[in-house]
Amino acid sequence: MASLTALTTMLTTALLAASPLTLPAGPSPLRRPPPAPPLLADAPPATTGPQAASRRGTQLTINGRAQRAAWLWLGDGPGGLPQLWLPLEVLQGQLGFSSRSRSDGSLDLEWFGRALLVPPAQQRSLDDEVAVEVAGLLQAAGVGMGARDGRLDLVVPPARLLRVRSAELPGRRRVVLDLDQPALVRVSDERVLLGLTSDPDQQQRLAGLGLSGRQLAEGLSLGGVRPSRVFTLGEPARVVLDLPAAGNAAETRDSTPIDPRLQALLGRGLKWDRQERQLPGGRMRITSVRLDPRRAPVVLRTLNRGDGMEGLSSLTELARSRDALVAINGGYFNRVRRLPLGAIKNQGEWLSGPILNRGVVAWEPHSLPRFGRLRLEESLVDRQGRTWPLMVVNSGYVQRGISRYTSAWGPFYRPLSGTETAVLLRGGLVQGRLDSPTLAGGVALRPGDSLLVARGGAELPWSEGEALTLISRPSDPIGQASNVIGGGPLLLQDGRIVLNGMVEGFGAAFLSQGAPRTVIGSDGTELWLVTVEGVDQDGPTLQDTALLLQQLGLRDALNLDGGSSTGLVMGGNQAVRGRGVAGRVHHGLGLVPGAGAGS
Repeated sequence: MASLTALTTMLTTALLAASPLTLPAGPSPLRRPPPAPPLLADAPPATTGPQAASRRGTQLTINGRAQRAAWLWLGDGPGGLPQLWLPLEVLQGQLGFSSRSRSDGSLDLEWFGRALLVPPAQQRSLDDEVAVEVAGLLQAAGVGMGARDGRLDLVVPPARLLRVRSAELPGRRRVVLDLDQPALVRVSDERVLLGLTSDPDQQQRLAGLGLSGRQLAEGLSLGGVRPSRVFTLGEPARVVLDLPAAGNAAETRDSTPIDPRLQALLGRGLKWDRQERQLPGGRMRITSVRLDPRRAPVVLRTLNRGDGMEGLSSLTELARSRDALVAINGGYFNRVRRLPLGAIKNQGEWLSGPILNRGVVAWEPHSLPRFGRLRLEESLVDRQGRTWPLMVVNSGYVQRGISRYTSAWGPFYRPLSGTETAVLLRGGLVQGRLDSPTLAGGVALRPGDSLLVARGGAELPWSEGEALTLISRPSDPIGQASNVIGGGPLLLQDGRIVLNGMVEGFGAAFLSQGAPRTVIGSDGTELWLVTVEGVDQDGPTLQDTALLLQQLGLRDALNLDGGSSTGLVMGGNQAVRGRGVAGRVHHGLGLVPGAGAGS
């Protein structure tokens, strides 16, 4: 092991080398590997002929800035126009697109007033990301596109800042930038980069509003107060930044100092390491944090937004909100609907139930984690003794049958599929039936309530006042732990490679592809938080990852969400960004100081 000084120097260098100008975005139609049956169609619209030129790759540059992201170019699309399929994360994170999901799985995209409705049949999976076809929209906005030698180049012409306006709104200040045309909009935790030119007077005006502006070669870089929301409008082109009220404003810095509490732990209970190893598929960069949770002055806990299960955040935001010194991203989620797809149990409460008997990690405060595969077997028993199985609890995984939702899901439930009906269960008694129009308006979820939602024509045979008994038991004792996070596939158990993705509902393409990986594991003595990235290629396969972890001495390991979700935050700085950008994620895992934290 390196000395404490060397470790701290390595950590500082790695953290400060990470680019601050990346945009959070955040999985495939069912976040990353779609559980079967998939909610969204994988096939794109047909091209105009069998000889349509097709190019694909993972190298992408936007205004000269390089990153890894899957893309697909079909040179002969309908009407003779090309098709360009880009991940939703790139559109949101690197260009500034806004998106809103509908109950039928459609996406409403908007960029500088240009709208695009994308039904589920026109969404597809590129590697492990949801992609949509945007060539026409980008061309109409004047964006240059070119695909060659496995690389896609996008050029968004620079806009000119015409005017800076502001208004005081309840709880926030709104700053509006009037432009002469659409521009690149890239947002990170540290700064906002706008592909436009400005003059010193405009920069001074922005500074007076709390936004320190610097005109760089690639555009106007805004720091200062961290915007709570950034979006675009059209006719004329505008960028809108909502800033927190003065009393709630959070300052940002170009490079956040490493938390001194983390520095104090390095070499004294917490070990940090970065190394490279050669695998058959190429050279891999492994970053690991490990400690003995039974003795360390930090505890492992889940990281989530705290305002319900719908929504995404950057990993640094999640870490900051829970005071986590170290954080990695968690399990899978649906990027379109921004909902979880797998187990999240926090301090004894199922925020999201397990699905498809997938791999999980379970733990108690100050203990080594346990690993296995898990189902939550729930059913209702009526007064005649009949048993009615429940499919999932608090989950974005939509399938035919009856599913259960509680206040842990959020203050309201809104339909996740086209036609749903429900009954509300309170104190073990049916309170009433809810038809589709009533559900569409949103139903309040109070503590102790269970909303029983029927999908796909499933029967809800109970009448008001009828008593129902809920039976809930995990398929494995690890499901009784206070804290559980799901992912998959399970990679190692008791020192053996147990990778079996088909058993956990993962598709063959996901199992064979290379991608950045996030893993939680144990060597029997210490807890390991690990990321693995490809140095000169897309990243390891799951089999490569399992073999690598076994070589490192791990006995148990669970694969978590990967690809652009892969991230590691150390002391307030994002040290690992899965594909060179800090993707938005649904939840994470963090090491939080304090003997009582997480208990």
